[in-house]
Amino acid sequence: MIKKFLISLAIGASFCTNVLAQKKSPEIKKMDWFEDAKLGIFVHWGIYSVDGISESWAFFNNYINHTNYMKQLNGFTAANYNAQEWVNLIEQSGAKYTVITSKHHDGVSLWDSKATQAITTKTHSAAKKDVLTPFMQALEKTSLKKGIYFSLPDWSHPLYDINTKTKKRYAIEKEPQRWDSFVTYYQQQLKELSTQFKPDLLWFDGDWEHTDTAWRSQETQRLLQSYNPNIIINSRLNHYGDYETPEQGVPVLRPKSKYWELCYTMNDSWGFQHFDKHYKTPNMIIRTLADCISMGGNLLLDIGPQEDGSIPAPQREILKALGTWTAKHAKAVYGTRAGIPFSNFQGKSALSKDHKTLFLYLEEQKESVELAGLKSKIKDITVVGAPGAKLSYKNIGYEKIQIDLAKASFDPNVTVVAVTLEEPIQYNKNVKPTAEKLENVLNANAADTQIHLRSLVANLHAGSNLLVNSGLTSDGLNLKSPLANAKNTTIKEWISKHAEALDATTAGLPDGHYTGHSALSADRQTLYLFVEGQPTGDLALKGLKNNIARIRIVGEGSMLQHQLFNKLYWSPIPGIAYINLPKERLDKHMTVVAVLLDKPLELYREDVGAIESNL
Repeated sequence: MIKKFLISLAIGASFCTNVLAQKKSPEIKKMDWFEDAKLGIFVHWGIYSVDGISESWAFFNNYINHTNYMKQLNGFTAANYNAQEWVNLIEQSGAKYTVITSKHHDGVSLWDSKATQAITTKTHSAAKKDVLTPFMQALEKTSLKKGIYFSLPDWSHPLYDINTKTKKRYAIEKEPQRWDSFVTYYQQQLKELSTQFKPDLLWFDGDWEHTDTAWRSQETQRLLQSYNPNIIINSRLNHYGDYETPEQGVPVLRPKSKYWELCYTMNDSWGFQHFDKHYKTPNMIIRTLADCISMGGNLLLDIGPQEDGSIPAPQREILKALGTWTAKHAKAVYGTRAGIPFSNFQGKSALSKDHKTLFLYLEEQKESVELAGLKSKIKDITVVGAPGAKLSYKNIGYEKIQIDLAKASFDPNVTVVAVTLEEPIQYNKNVKPTAEKLENVLNANAADTQIHLRSLVANLHAGSNLLVNSGLTSDGLNLKSPLANAKNTTIKEWISKHAEALDATTAGLPDGHYTGHSALSADRQTLYLFVEGQPTGDLALKGLKNNIARIRIVGEGSMLQHQLFNKLYWSPIPGIAYINLPKERLDKHMTVVAVLLDKPLELYREDVGAIESNL
């Protein structure tokens, strides 16, 4: 696995009946199932699971020599392999498709390939059997779409030019016939896969090692299409694919392509590794799925079976938890489209295919949420998966409503609120926080306290600090007028308690990094995160280049712990920082978390191409 994409391009959600009514071309129509699927399961299985070392890269990078790496063939038994159980578990997760490694860069084929000098599990491993065919046959009995991963490089094959990062067999320009023989070899393997298994999707990897001309990518594309005109190909066939494949790094903003898929591990490894216990929680993974859905993409979640074919318990548990959530929220998962901007809803959202239902994904339990800029008439508002749970709402400003969550049945991971509309959604894409007067905030009626606190924070997030010249002091003590004379004592006390985050702070994070409001200290070295309600899991920060020095709760000083996931030491793409916020330390109205950085804030929002290294 190599390419890492983190594409920074904001695409606004819009609706046009003329576009939706147009007849789809065959090229677009073939993508329908993929666009609707939202969840797939990746399977990385190979001889690397024997010793639990990096698939193929272990010998390529000379961490182990090639001879010793290949000795793992003698320990690959598949003794407890039950393909039907795998398929049942994948179905139970709620996935609509699966992709399995047929051959990684190490050149070991999981099926009985007849291509010249192929290394196969049937001929060369202790298992002495084709382990791919049972899985593909089990899939035939289901509605799951079938995907096959195939490595273009084959570092073990004598016809391939590259062996390791320090050893090369030959130069293509000097031995073109030898290279042509390798292309014939890999295309022969693709013919076998196409005829034997009839895949719906081909997931290539490793195209970075050569040009599309060398790989003869267009020829390969046409070869696959000759067996299946509707074959879907990922982006790793040098410009001849159908969709983008960001890897590990959850995109901050939606990728460029209409069709995209995040391939993602449960821990830090693709294949099974005995000592990798750094698993994400089911909550983290469910929220990542919601993140992908909100940006119109898919999540391809990886599992790595052990050499005997058994799936590790933590991976099984995650798949089952995922299945519980997807089953309950199916209407808000499958067939959805990208949601509305952060300025309209401070969280993740998605639209139904007909754009008549807006789904709001809530990662916290709270009293209410606000929706801004909605022009379409609301039919009703419900909680997905909770029959009969209709929610009330009220207008709190021009094109702005507040949805009451007092009767909501909250999900332990992500609650989904469905806003059903009388017509396809129309909304104002240029929403800005309501221009608020400080006196209205300070003297608000008690019943409107939360509305005005949100407005205060939303304005700060957008760069308008209402508390300039308000009488606020840096420590919140000895307040001066007009703040000292505020009639709403709750708001006054909250401001005083959180003075550090409100005095002389500036605009917060741009969209995509945090699902809430934020602010920055004047020196841009402390990031303040505003947290309303009770989060269902750890707070998540994406795309932060900085190292985190320490984290604490503003106004009471408690130090907080954080974990970093998906940060690959050889990659410039930041991981996700997850911050544990104990519920017993939450502020009744809004908690503020201070994240002290090692230097002024730096964010990762670049267009990212392939990273051609995995040291």
